[in-house]
Amino acid sequence: MSWRGWFAFATLGIIWGLPYFFIKLAVQELSPFVVAWGRIVLAALILLPIAWHRGALRSLGTYKVAVCSFAVVEFVIPFSAISIGERWIDSSVTGILIAAVPLTITLISRFFGVHEPLGIGRLLGLALGLFGVVALLGFGTISEPFGWIGVACMLLATLGYAIGALIIQRYLSGLDAIGPVAASLLVASIILLPPAMMTLPHHVPTAVALSSVAVLGVLCTAVAMLLMFYLVSRAGASRASVITYINPAVATLLGVLLLHEHLGVGGFTAFALILLGSWLATRGTATAQGAGAEASS
Repeated sequence: MSWRGWFAFATLGIIWGLPYFFIKLAVQELSPFVVAWGRIVLAALILLPIAWHRGALRSLGTYKVAVCSFAVVEFVIPFSAISIGERWIDSSVTGILIAAVPLTITLISRFFGVHEPLGIGRLLGLALGLFGVVALLGFGTISEPFGWIGVACMLLATLGYAIGALIIQRYLSGLDAIGPVAASLLVASIILLPPAMMTLPHHVPTAVALSSVAVLGVLCTAVAMLLMFYLVSRAGASRASVITYINPAVATLLGVLLLHEHLGVGGFTAFALILLGSWLATRGTATAQGAGAEASS
């Protein structure tokens, strides 16, 4: 990867460590659907005019199914699920659970025509990573029934992000990135409009809540998705998803320092296992049937 790729990697790692902190602030006053819809609409308002001006929307006619599928699994489901789950679990735990995205991609990649050989090292990585997830949930970090609902929401979001990355690599990596992103955001905003309208707040939110949604939409969605497409098109879905090594570190730091969350030794041990397992599980070269050149260019 070039220096531009590494710069994009580091920048995206920091940016995607921020959402869990700002979601935690926003859901104190806004419903999860309003938070998800608000960030998606802001990102769409930024990216759609740019995509139109670049002519990046013209070639999407034959990719309607992929774009709509990507909108659901990358935006509608994860953004809603994370916002719902963070009402009951810490933002730091959320960030660590999302770190299982590379493991999930490795497990399901063959269903999307992405073939990555599984050697002993990668199988060991899968085992360590999955053990880390189990350990995180078994060290007393989650105790109340609603906490487990929150965990289920995060695992659903993790699956959505994994499928989204594979859709990019398998079907959309050869396109101008801003086109599929902008179109997917438009589709997602339409899908989430009804639940958002039904759960609007009865009073004007504070500046903290509104500014949190603004950061989520502009920086953590619009800018971040462009960077993600750029990385996937050059490094493949599994490689690009290793960005989650940095995400949870940023999320944990913000949660512990600013929100006074507590992970304990067990939580940090589980975090280390997940990261080590993800690193081992994503070693090797990914190729996609019929799209190898696009995925590795």
